[in-house]
Amino acid sequence: MKNKFLKGLTSDELAILKNKGTEPPFTGEYNDFFEAGIFICRACKTPLYESNTKFNSGCGWPSFDDEIENAIVRYEDLSGGRARTEICCAKCDGHLGHVFVGEEITEKNTRHCVNSLSLQFKAYNNLEKATFGAGCFWQVEKIFKATTGVYLSSVGYMGGNTENPTYEEVCKGQTNHAEVVHIHFNPDIISYLDLLEIFWVNHNPTTKNRQGLDVGTQYRSVVFFHSEEQMKIVESSLKQQSKNWKNPIVTQIISAEKFYRAEEYHQNYLNKNNLGSCGI
Repeated sequence: MKNKFLKGLTSDELAILKNKGTEPPFTGEYNDFFEAGIFICRACKTPLYESNTKFNSGCGWPSFDDEIENAIVRYEDLSGGRARTEICCAKCDGHLGHVFVGEEITEKNTRHCVNSLSLQFKAYNNLEKATFGAGCFWQVEKIFKATTGVYLSSVGYMGGNTENPTYEEVCKGQTNHAEVVHIHFNPDIISYLDLLEIFWVNHNPTTKNRQGLDVGTQYRSVVFFHSEEQMKIVESSLKQQSKNWKNPIVTQIISAEKFYRAEEYHQNYLNKNNLGSCGI
């Protein structure tokens, strides 16, 4: 690592960035962290990874399936009696971790396994959040993920009374959680009202706890608002949408609660599995 970037680093940070150490698994601040922004090198502050490339590999360290162009350099690593590919910051040569290929977790089939102590997170402050439940979250995420102005999308659970629910628990209908897509969007590119229009036209808001063949409270139509302004926009939009349906709209309008990110295999599920839709 280049000496001019060593100043200000703690002994723990130096142990990794300079001396190529590894923090214990499941201890880093960014292991279970999914917000919208940029991950930069802790030493030289160079942007390394965008948050939309981060995924939960279950390995215990932050995982990314792609880097910012020209931000990473690779070296052969034969330490520990095995051949691996080390990854370092291209600017300061600080050690980040290792990269692995062929695990078939994401579309890009690549995992950058990075130490949290090698990174710092910088949030995109101009983004807002929106959360929608409209049936099977696979299809809902695919639609919003392809929408211009949506920066980051995740599927998961919200609105129930069970902490850290699993997909199996939610499917049993005992948690009261809804399957939702949780997105970060740029209001300068797409408005919240425009997102609501996409929400309304891509499901049936008049069927209670049901979308197509999927039946249960987890498939209910629901909007979780993140501000008083969003609440007012939803309420006004619902009144307008009521004119388009023969039956009453049963969509719930609820203040956003804690979002529980679903298991990794559910994230971007249709695109990862080359499926056009989930049949709804």
